Amino acid sequence: MEGLAIRASRPSILCSLPGLNGGSHRRPISDGFLRLPTSSNAADKPKLVAKSASFHPISAVNVSAQASLTADFPALSETNLKEERISGDKKPENIVWHESSICRCDRQQLLQQKGCVIWITGLSGSGKSTVACALSKALFERGKLTYTLDGDNVRHGLNRDLTFKAEDRTENIRRIGEVAKLFADVGVICIASLISPYRRDRDECRSLLPEGDFVEVFMDVPLSVCESRDPKGLYKLARAGKIKGFTGIDDPYEAPLNCEVVLKHTGDNDSCSPRQMAENIISYLQNKGYLEG
Repeated sequence: MEGLAIRASRPSILCSLPGLNGGSHRRPISDGFLRLPTSSNAADKPKLVAKSASFHPISAVNVSAQASLTADFPALSETNLKEERISGDKKPENIVWHESSICRCDRQQLLQQKGCVIWITGLSGSGKSTVACALSKALFERGKLTYTLDGDNVRHGLNRDLTFKAEDRTENIRRIGEVAKLFADVGVICIASLISPYRRDRDECRSLLPEGDFVEVFMDVPLSVCESRDPKGLYKLARAGKIKGFTGIDDPYEAPLNCEVVLKHTGDNDSCSPRQMAENIISYLQNKGYLEG
């Protein structure tokens, strides 16, 4: 039989090892391993007595073959021993939803408002962030609690690992949708402001929320107007071929088909002012009862 080493997850077990290395020793296993000598004679095999008051997961390792077996305590069933890598919608069997003692209606009653997601979508330069700021301020003045998830801001932290490739843009939208859902569940009016060019991705975010709690706002501003504004200089770079896959130039923008609010650019300074556009959204929220507890 080959030598066997036992590794403790924390090297804190005190053991009495009679006959090991010529005597009895009581000491912690400093390097996390307890090495047992190999012997074919049963009488020569040492006895191991654990003095620890508690046990932690250990792994037995065949030293020569480096094969390992992991055991989780106190449960030893095959289900608990099995490890699964999380991918896509697949979740480990041992993850369950933990209900809170405070429900959504309690939080909404406390805040005197109903949680929802205002999803502002449109081309770069259409005024999404400007309207989001105006909306947040107008609601704040009415004593309502909001939080804005701006597309650029989120990429500074939560989504800083994502690029602008199609698959990463989809993941960007998914993450923001999940965070917005949490805000809405708290009772906060969450304002998400980002291009989100694909209907499928926006619809996926809508499906996360109860019926009516996803308010899609379309900044209906012509490409020519957005390009003339070009606040970041991105259209100029895209036209010069220095940016690939830019929405509206060489990548499509799919306008909403059945959104709740359309903010259409008419060229009139009064009706197209950020404040007036914010008031149009607030009117919708009032009519739907979201500004009441």
